[in-house]
Parts: sequence; C-alpha cells; structure tokens
Amino acid sequence: MLARLTDINVPESRHGFADRLSQWFGWTDAISLSAALDGSWAAAPSRARVPASAEERECAGVRAALAKAINERGAFASDFASHRRRYLARQQAMETAIGPLRGRLRARLAAGSPSMARLAAVDAVMAQVLGAQEQRLLSTVPGLLEKHFERLRKAEAARDASDGGGDSGAWLEAFCADMRSVLLAELDIRLQPIEGLLEAFRKS
Repeated sequence: MLARLTDINVPESRHGFADRLSQWFGWTDAISLSAALDGSWAAAPSRARVPASAEERECAGVRAALAKAINERGAFASDFASHRRRYLARQQAMETAIGPLRGRLRARLAAGSPSMARLAAVDAVMAQVLGAQEQRLLSTVPGLLEKHFERLRKAEAARDASDGGGDSGAWLEAFCADMRSVLLAELDIRLQPIEGLLEAFRKS
C-alpha cells in the first residue's frame, strides 16, 4: 500500500523469511530464543482457566475500539503537521492498547499446558527483539505519507493554475481516506501476534 501511494519501487527480497528475520537477532537474542525453545516448561499455577471465547471477545473489543478511532473523520487540515500529529496519536493508541493485551494473553497461555507455556516464552522473546525493529520501521510511515500529501497538493495546485478554478478539497479528502487505510493496515500488522496467540488458544 505504501509503495503504491508513494510510487516507490520495492523489489522482492531474494532472501527467505528466516534469513531476513535472523538479521534482526543479535547473539544475545539468539541465546534467549534458544532457551525459550529448548527449555523445560511447566504450566504456571492458575486458579481458573479463562475460556478461549473470553480472550477472543477481549481482542475483538480492542480491535473495534482502535478501528473506530482510526475511522473517525476529523477536519481536513491543509497542513501536513496536523495529519502527522493525528497519525502519531493513533500509533500511540495502538501501542498502549495492544502491548498490555498481548502480555495478558501470554500470561493466560503460560497457565495452560507446558507446550503453551513454551509458546508464551517464545512470544516474550519475539516481542522484545522484534518490537524495537517494528517501532523503528513504523515510525517512518508518517514521513512517507507526507510525500504522498505533497504530491497530491502540488497536483491540485497545477490543475487550479491550468483551469483557473479554486481548490475543490477533493485531494485532501482523498489523502485522509488513504491515511485511514494505511492506519488500518498498520493495525492489522500490529495485531498479527495477537491472532497467533488466539490461534494457540483455539488449538489448546
């Protein structure tokens, strides 16, 4: 989606997923992951097992609340700074809601079988290692959207100069729709680990 909006050519990687993933792991990260994979895990003591449907409802509620906030239509500001602040606020809202949710799901998973406890330990390592890389990459999205904003604005100015008409504002509405689409795509990306944990609950 970002490649389409910013007209950036993104070549397909020649490396496999595992090879690319390994580039994000330092040697200490590899040790932590190996310990999580190879360790002997016992289920954590739990007074009551929460049904999987309860976790699914909780996750669905978080997704719905975040999506609703993203889809709220604000004023079509003509300066990108306002849109940047809005985007960053939505990103912060996602971090604030999804991080603790993932931690709660992981704790409940660890209270299940030893295999589920091992999965929870692996997820904890992955969250620590990949989280920093994810944040670094997602922080570049507003900058890419700014280029899209400026290209649409300049195209509208050129049309106005050629036909003598005023700014219809359609370009700004189109940009806001594109920004909402990117935010919803980012929400899907951020919720992928949650979906993985939910799948583990279903299988358990």
